[in-house]
Amino acid sequence: MSAFSTEGAVWWDFDTVERFMVDVFKGFGVPPEDARICADVLITADKRGIDSHGVGRLKPIYIDRIKEKQINPVTKIDIIREGPTTAVLDANNGMGQVVSVRGMQMAIDKARKFGMGMVAVRNSNHYGIAGYYSLMAIKAGMIGFTGTNARPSIAPTFGVENMLGTNPLTFGIPTDEDFPFVIDCATSVSQRGKIEVYARQKKDLPPGWVIGADGKTKTDSVQVLEDLVKGTAALTPVGGIGEEGGGYKGYGWAAVVEILSSALQQGAFLKSLLGFENGKKVPYKLGHFFMAIDINAFTDVPSFKKTAGDICRQLRASKKAPGQDRIWTAGEPEWDAWQDRKTKGVPLDEVERAQFEQLQAELGLSQYTFPWKK
Repeated sequence: MSAFSTEGAVWWDFDTVERFMVDVFKGFGVPPEDARICADVLITADKRGIDSHGVGRLKPIYIDRIKEKQINPVTKIDIIREGPTTAVLDANNGMGQVVSVRGMQMAIDKARKFGMGMVAVRNSNHYGIAGYYSLMAIKAGMIGFTGTNARPSIAPTFGVENMLGTNPLTFGIPTDEDFPFVIDCATSVSQRGKIEVYARQKKDLPPGWVIGADGKTKTDSVQVLEDLVKGTAALTPVGGIGEEGGGYKGYGWAAVVEILSSALQQGAFLKSLLGFENGKKVPYKLGHFFMAIDINAFTDVPSFKKTAGDICRQLRASKKAPGQDRIWTAGEPEWDAWQDRKTKGVPLDEVERAQFEQLQAELGLSQYTFPWKK
């Protein structure tokens, strides 16, 4: 089940789209192995139905920023500090996916030796879906935990200025089911990527997602994207505008992620993540953190997985609200999306198709024949 409409989309198989993205990244200076990592993170989002963070971000979030020298295509990773269970990495404004795979793998390796591992990263860039790194820990038989700050988007409760990033707080937990429990979402009601999808589809936003300088909600998706950049609109935290719906809770969690993404590694935070200085584009200098917990340090993995699975199954089997025929647990909608898409591929909307054509022309990737051109 995808959260986004695929009406009017053209489907292209995952393997070919991934190869195309690898060649695009390589064409703009990303080393081959790093290009494969970046493409895998993006294609994983589409496989899981998270179209807000999939191939639609190839050009605007990564390639355009490489061109504008906000991202270094070659990721030089320095280890600033390291202990038995911890480390601090400097990405030197390289590819966020590359340093993040390195960071989570380090956390996993440390957890395997000592039960837990945590790595903090500074001077990085957008790292794609946070759930990708939690899934790395799950594949290692561990619990994965990650978060990242981002360019300011969220207004504090009772405020209208975009101060905090969408700051996802993501957990991945293995179960004995076909799919793990993965809660991968922003600490805002929505995120910028989802608004980008609405804008591409020329759809208005639901009321309450975005607040204007006048304290009222804004729904024009195209205008909102412009206003977010200008600082005249802000996303609302989980719970919405004010405190009646618990907006202070989302605000609080977003602040937790901001602190852990910056204070641990003494990196940039809040307004210093805008990507602009004196009217000129500069690197974003994002921070991330990754934690891996070895289940074997607490109990045997099969018993843990069964208990986690029992909890999920009992939640889904609980009494449903009138008119509802299903209750989900985290990770299940993404699994459903994969079941639907694995033979269909990636749904590419009109804007994404135009972006692919532009990238093909720029790099001369004539070996690819787009399905919408046949």
